[in-house]
Amino acid sequence: MALITKIKAYREKAGYKQNELAELVGARRETIVHLENGRYNPSLKLAMDIAKVFGVTVEELFEFTDEPEK
Repeated sequence: MALITKIKAYREKAGYKQNELAELVGARRETIVHLENGRYNPSLKLAMDIAKVFGVTVEELFEFTDEPEK
């Protein structure tokens, strides 16, 4: 399964830098980088915190596909 995330698009649209989003959700910048690249599966709490920042649902930010990871 592969994780598809729209965090980068929402972050850029909102005008946040990676470190700013990280501070808002209590994470490290590196975590945001890995999330944006689909190399990290967030905890439910982190996913919900990020969704709350953008005013969207977790399902709008994250999607799992049946395609194998690259």
